[in-house]
Amino acid sequence: MKRILTVTATLAAASLLLSGCTGITSTDDDGAVVDASEEALVVYNAQHEQLAQEWVDEFTAQTGIDVVLRNGGDSELGNQLIAEGDASRADVFLTENSPAMSLVENAGLLAPVDPATLDLVPEQYRPTSGMWTGIAARSAVFVYNPDLLNESELPASILDLHDPSWKGNWGGAPAGADFQAIVSAILETQGTDATSAWLTGMKDNATIYRNNIVTMKAVNAGEVAGGIIYHYYWFRDSDSGGENSGNTKLHYFGEQDPGAFVSISGGGVLKSSKNPDQAQQFLAFLAGVSGQTILGEGYSFEYPVGSDVPAKDPLPTLDSLNAPIIDPSTLNGPEVLDLMTQAGLL
Repeated sequence: MKRILTVTATLAAASLLLSGCTGITSTDDDGAVVDASEEALVVYNAQHEQLAQEWVDEFTAQTGIDVVLRNGGDSELGNQLIAEGDASRADVFLTENSPAMSLVENAGLLAPVDPATLDLVPEQYRPTSGMWTGIAARSAVFVYNPDLLNESELPASILDLHDPSWKGNWGGAPAGADFQAIVSAILETQGTDATSAWLTGMKDNATIYRNNIVTMKAVNAGEVAGGIIYHYYWFRDSDSGGENSGNTKLHYFGEQDPGAFVSISGGGVLKSSKNPDQAQQFLAFLAGVSGQTILGEGYSFEYPVGSDVPAKDPLPTLDSLNAPIIDPSTLNGPEVLDLMTQAGLL
């Protein structure tokens, strides 16, 4: 089996690429510096590193293709790809949420996905453009402490949280791409004015946390009565003993409410890829039975979206969530950032 290489994306590396350097430097398991060959598949990865590594290990075992993972965040890597343009060494881009993928698509940097790969994923979990595809999904949920909130007191809609009655009673992590994707669903379904008003209400009412896990911990400890997170953080913690979730429950908004938003993790092939056939092969692997089974049976508790692979028990089925119907390619990340900045949340 060929050696799998992993590297964290940095601005320094980006500068090397922009200055014309054709190789990518990484480190092996022993910390030794190595250079990726031109034949190695370079994946700019904003998905969870453990999951991505599991995918890469199995893909390489099946194909013998070397893969370099450059790990970073959605916005970081999306903006880096735009800065690098056609000079990028990236072959594939993977995201946690779709706005960063749309950013790269709108910059004209993606190649069409092979139709056979698109056919593996239902239409609601990929953009109509066919320039990238869904590879996983996660649902927004309201995690709450039943000692502080009765079921009758739960918000009927995520939009209710802007009401002054919720002041000091809920929390979220607006600086993260996860939360910003949820705001993009509010923007898409409610429009600019309503989204701006909701964000102002969040600024007035919510306790701000660093990320989903810290938000869940705060609810579990009774610091706030509830919070907006993605479902899988709760299920992972519950599966490992519930240290940070044992005092909480999940509330699903349903009713096609923006709070029931299902965020699509995307995979796309760069138009400038030096290895387009292998890049398309990797994307097909992710959407196929092997990749989706790794997702569905592993630690992740994210939702498989392709090849009819079921979600891990005890997740509710995706169809039962009654999420709003949104073309993921229409989610407007830049406008979301502008509105959140204007509201004083960023």
